[in-house]
Amino acid sequence: MGGLSIWHWLIVLLIVAVVFGGRGKLSGLMGDAAKGIKAFKEGLKDDDKPAEKADTALPPADKDKES
Repeated sequence: MGGLSIWHWLIVLLIVAVVFGGRGKLSGLMGDAAKGIKAFKEGLKDDDKPAEKADTALPPADKDKES
């Protein structure tokens, strides 16, 4: 009742081979996900740069009061 038959072991080995096999579908999906995350982070960095440049382009308010 508690033992596994040969068919159970064959199914487990088949699943392990598909999931962890060289150039398997899972490794390709994980690589694509990593590329997507990297592109997303770079996109966030690019959005921050124009906002910083816009803030530095404005003249300070103190200079107008001194003149």
